[in-house]
Amino acid sequence: MLGDQLGSEEGRTTVRRVVAGDHGLSPTVETSFEADGQLLGVPVHDIGSYSGRMRADGTLAGIGQGVLMSPGGAHATWSGQGVGQFTESGGTSWRGSLVYESASPEFAALKGVAGLFEWEVEADGSAHGKLWAWK
Repeated sequence: MLGDQLGSEEGRTTVRRVVAGDHGLSPTVETSFEADGQLLGVPVHDIGSYSGRMRADGTLAGIGQGVLMSPGGAHATWSGQGVGQFTESGGTSWRGSLVYESASPEFAALKGVAGLFEWEVEADGSAHGKLWAWK
């Protein structure tokens, strides 16, 4: 069941590159981004990367990881996975899950929480997303 919204952010793709697929799989596209937003009401700057591989049915399978920091020095790491699809406007639309790790008191409420995300990337590289708790 979808729970409370935990955060949101807006950002931009910083780097994209194509990497050969392993063991006969299709190539993957590695995407790095930076975004600003809030998590649990705390302002954050997020730096992350994810890799997406096109599947036979035209959808995308992806995994990613990143770090986020608050202006006050709180920090957390995240890892996740998701599925995506291409949009009519030339971007991508992702849905998936994230888990966080942090020793910062500001992010203590993330302990044991799985987050569900929506991440939209426009053709020009701009991106925005939202995160909810999974209850």
